[in-house]
Amino acid sequence: MKKVVFSVAFIATSLILVTSCNKNKCHECHYDDASGNEIPLGEKCGSEMETLEANGYTDTTGNYVVHCHE
Repeated sequence: MKKVVFSVAFIATSLILVTSCNKNKCHECHYDDASGNEIPLGEKCGSEMETLEANGYTDTTGNYVVHCHE
């Protein structure tokens, strides 16, 4: 029984560590303006990057889809 509990605890801890490490990954982000020009937004990390990709980038000319990649 103790082996099962320790195994489950080990697996749960490993998953938590792997998930938390992925949240801190950083990538270069950009959007394409109305003319098709790629506008860099710089390096974004973690939840800031996820929010930017989900909501897009808004300026005075509109709202644009943001792409973040390595």
